[in-house]
Amino acid sequence: MADYASIPLLALISDQNLIEEFQLEEAAGEMDAKGITAFQSLIDLGYLDEDTIVQVMCDHLGCESMDLNDAMITPELISQLPAELAKQHQCVPVSFFDPTLQLAFVDPLNPAALDEIGFTTGFDVQVVVANPAQVISAIGEHYGQDQADAAASGAAMEDILKEFGDKAVEDDGAAKVDAESFDVSGDEKDIAAFVDAVLVTAINDRASDIHFEPFENEFKIRARVDGALYELVSPPLHLKDNIVGRIKVMAGLKPDERRRPQDGRIPRTMPDGRKIDLRVSCLPTSFGESVVLRVLDRQAITLDLDVLGFPDEMLSSMKETIKTPNGIFIVTGPTGSGKTTTLYSALAEVNGLGDKLLSVEDPVEFDIEGIMQVPVNAAVGMTFHAGLKAFLRQDPDIIMVGEMRDLETAQISIQAALTGHLVLSTLHTNDASGAVTRLLDMGVEPFLISSSLLCVLAQRLIRTVCKKCKSPFEPTDNQLDLLGLDPKDLGGKEFFYGRGCSSCHDTGYHGRRGIFELLTITDPIRELVDQSAATMVIRQKAIEEGMKTIREDGLRGIYDGDTTVEEVLRYT
Repeated sequence: MADYASIPLLALISDQNLIEEFQLEEAAGEMDAKGITAFQSLIDLGYLDEDTIVQVMCDHLGCESMDLNDAMITPELISQLPAELAKQHQCVPVSFFDPTLQLAFVDPLNPAALDEIGFTTGFDVQVVVANPAQVISAIGEHYGQDQADAAASGAAMEDILKEFGDKAVEDDGAAKVDAESFDVSGDEKDIAAFVDAVLVTAINDRASDIHFEPFENEFKIRARVDGALYELVSPPLHLKDNIVGRIKVMAGLKPDERRRPQDGRIPRTMPDGRKIDLRVSCLPTSFGESVVLRVLDRQAITLDLDVLGFPDEMLSSMKETIKTPNGIFIVTGPTGSGKTTTLYSALAEVNGLGDKLLSVEDPVEFDIEGIMQVPVNAAVGMTFHAGLKAFLRQDPDIIMVGEMRDLETAQISIQAALTGHLVLSTLHTNDASGAVTRLLDMGVEPFLISSSLLCVLAQRLIRTVCKKCKSPFEPTDNQLDLLGLDPKDLGGKEFFYGRGCSSCHDTGYHGRRGIFELLTITDPIRELVDQSAATMVIRQKAIEEGMKTIREDGLRGIYDGDTTVEEVLRYT
């Protein structure tokens, strides 16, 4: 059930102490069960009448109320607000005296909608509070499918970009499109439609990041799909500030601040109903602001250890480790290697009524029910180690630390592990044994590492062969030599590659899978850690004890027909 505190109207009613907390919870439950607004839920349950709710919102917003049954909503008035904005933000115009446009919203307590509509239309937007049912009815009456001509330019742009995606041909890792094939005017409505089209196209193409990059003579938009960057389109250079400004408004950032980095977030609902979060980073450069959007799609990720592709023996060992009452479990790998997904999946595995789970993250990427998640906020002193210190007074059983970045964070994590807590965290190292050396380099005492560390998982994400154009081939002697294989030992195993097709944009790859290396801290390994042994010494001892390296797990991917020789060599 939704938390009433996260529903603006119910949170406002709570602040005014108009009804009891259990009534607010019941109203939130009614919303979930019947798919109705908070406004209607309160009325249906008989907790508040329409006039009271409207007056509370008017007092809070400092605006007027209106009965839409008495409003004169003419075609001229409707033409001031494009259909796509009316439907996206669930609002209808009720008055227009240039440059002021008055709108009635289904949810008038959403200030971001006012900013975005004001930026897009160029009008001064004012809110009028009305019964949400009347607003929904008015939207349906005045913005029917046949009257959505105002959205035609945006839809056309989206179709063009989708067509580019279908026809893209890989050339040295970048899909080339013809920027001359379309026209984007400087009008803010066109800019908004263009940005929306780029986001929808990139997300539908499974992009993990979307890059808006200014250069001296061009402005590129690229998307990272399966770990590789592809060029989507290059808009006219003079529009870069308009496009970046539009993104900033969507993210709630300051459009006129161009000298300092800014970070924000854009919640978005896709046409198919998926809830997407876009993490926005703006960085000033020599030729303008570079903007990168990280796509966080909860529905695209399954938080389940059983489906992440671990070998059976490794999976059993990991599950046994994370059910240990105390100690440290570390996941290592470069940025974008799936470390957070693995940790979330591990937390989901042990998330039960019998344990208290706390996490401190930078930022919180996905909300997980049953886990108290705390975002890092350095501006107010909420760092990883500050959060950890506070955690130890919250009686936790399991703690997740987004990253061990410094000595103090590592020391508090070890202290927590030694005092009866299970700690899960990440490090940036090339392999599992390198995590020990990294902790030593931070200044952690060897005996503390050996007594608290349970195991280290190293992982990478490699691209998988496109199933639609998958073809067998005979590896060359040079390829086998690079993999450390003898042709005599292949035993008839087949190797595959992707020829390239429209489904994979002629790359030969579609999707990614993980390859892994699990270092379990056994007694012989502990002795080496106590001696501050070199990474290679620890690694060699682990291999002697049966550890499968990332390269060997990559070979498993090749033999299964999931990936190629080039991908394994590239990442291992």
